[in-house]
Amino acid sequence: MSGDQPAAPRTMHRVVRTWRLFGVRLRRRWRRLTHAWRASLQLRMLTLTLAGGLAALAVLGGYLSVSVRDGLFTQRIDQVLAESSRAAAQAQETFDASTATTSPEVQQLLNDTVRGLRAGGSGEREVAVLRTPGQRQAILVTGNSTDSAMVELVSTELRADTAEADGQRWQSVGWPTEDGIEPAVMVGQAVTVPAAGSYELYLLYSLQAEQEQLSFLQGVLAIGATVLVAILVGMTWFVTRQAVRPVQQAAETAEQIADGDLTRRMQVRGEDEMARLGRSFNAMTDTLQEQILRMEHLSAMQRRFVSDVSHELRTPLTTVRMAGTMLYDSRDELDPVLRRSAELMQTQLDRFEDLLADLLEISRFDAGAAMLDVEARDLRDVVSAAVDQAVPLAERKGSWLSVVQPEKPTVADIDPRRVERVLRNLLVNAIEHADGTDVQVTVAMDGRAVAVTVRDHGIGMTRDEADHVFDRFWRADPARARTTGGTGLGLAISLEDAHLHGGWLEAWGRPGHGACFRLTLPLRAGIALTGSPLPLQPEDDLSEEGPLEALPPDGSDPAALPDLPAVTGSLEIVERARAAQAVRDAQIRAEAAAERAAHQKGSDR
Repeated sequence: MSGDQPAAPRTMHRVVRTWRLFGVRLRRRWRRLTHAWRASLQLRMLTLTLAGGLAALAVLGGYLSVSVRDGLFTQRIDQVLAESSRAAAQAQETFDASTATTSPEVQQLLNDTVRGLRAGGSGEREVAVLRTPGQRQAILVTGNSTDSAMVELVSTELRADTAEADGQRWQSVGWPTEDGIEPAVMVGQAVTVPAAGSYELYLLYSLQAEQEQLSFLQGVLAIGATVLVAILVGMTWFVTRQAVRPVQQAAETAEQIADGDLTRRMQVRGEDEMARLGRSFNAMTDTLQEQILRMEHLSAMQRRFVSDVSHELRTPLTTVRMAGTMLYDSRDELDPVLRRSAELMQTQLDRFEDLLADLLEISRFDAGAAMLDVEARDLRDVVSAAVDQAVPLAERKGSWLSVVQPEKPTVADIDPRRVERVLRNLLVNAIEHADGTDVQVTVAMDGRAVAVTVRDHGIGMTRDEADHVFDRFWRADPARARTTGGTGLGLAISLEDAHLHGGWLEAWGRPGHGACFRLTLPLRAGIALTGSPLPLQPEDDLSEEGPLEALPPDGSDPAALPDLPAVTGSLEIVERARAAQAVRDAQIRAEAAAERAAHQKGSDR
């Protein structure tokens, strides 16, 4: 017995697993059917019409069936009661006219009457005469019946009602026959037999003919209902197809137009509402195509203009660069004002070259000509290279750069040049807005993606600023100087580089709490990102109000706004920053004026 015990849990486990799989498959099929029903207007119309038609036919068919059944039953009952009344009267007349006085004579009279009544009806019927209990007569005559099984069908209630009341009493019964149970009706009436006392006359009538007639009518109604439902479904399918087909065609045409095929149009036939819909849709498509082509032409002209201007400016810029370089190299021989002018010109020429390079790069993105040079690289090496380039700027700004990265390699398929450019732009942007606070770089990886966050603790940015931080030539504070010589296209190009990798570049910010930028890239090409290994909102700034961040790629809403005290404090910080910048600008203007005055005094001498 001990060897058989483990079999029971295994059997139970198989049964549970089978039922679980059955439930999963059933739910899956149910979801498919539900999706198909929701996705097809024609199927919904057919289903609703079929359900409504079946419900209406079921109600109508049930009403007709009940009405016919009640009519047939009532008619047959009236006929049966009339025949029974005549039979009882005939039997009573026979008994009254008889001269039988002895028991054998009365018994013979009773038997002859029963046989005569059985053959006297309009249809098949059985007859029984039963002695009323509780009588005392000198002559004792036993009851008689044409069918012995009939006596068992006479209920006690019917016998009591028949014996006590005058007139007829009837009851529906089931008549056992060779073909089964047939519907029947039992009619009873009291009669008086001479010299024998009171007896009960029972007549059993079959209702099988009426039942067959009712079944035939119900079958005809069912066939008619089936044909009517089929006709109704066919008509509904035809009508809905006529109405739904233009809508389906419009949806298919709209999808093809959305995929870029602007030549697709709807077929228009007739002059009805659907034809007017098709003509209106085609007219709208023509206008849309014209507008799109015009916009594409203007966009192409704009891209070409930017590209041509960028290329055409390189030649004069090269000449100006050569002259500026000569002046810059000879600045020690110049007076202070000219020396300062040469230095400013050299700085602006560097920025002008960077601006031209960024314009050419952004024009490549707009034209769809940007290409990736992908290779398997450790993201930690790329981060280290970008941080090394940003260290001098951080030292000048008084910011401390810290890097947090995993010990194991974070290898991904990336374009190192573009990723390094993204990280360099993020670092420069963070250092410029950190106002001397620390800047932290964090690297992480999971099974699908790698991510880098650049966090600063500077003035931060509002929700509206976070929504526009990746716009071209956008500046959160127009009065804030670009001390690092930025072009205004760095973050826009960084966003395009991230999208080119199939990744995300997101921004979070809170006034007075700094900002955080997160770059998320898939480990391998073709992997669709569903999340990031690093949180966008820093853990040191979690609050009940939630983060202020730019809209992520899926378009979901950002978190709630901060409370008013935080906003008020951030505005004070911004005002202090603006005041400090104004003081610095005034100092620069005073120094330039002093240099010009000294130069003018030397010239006068």
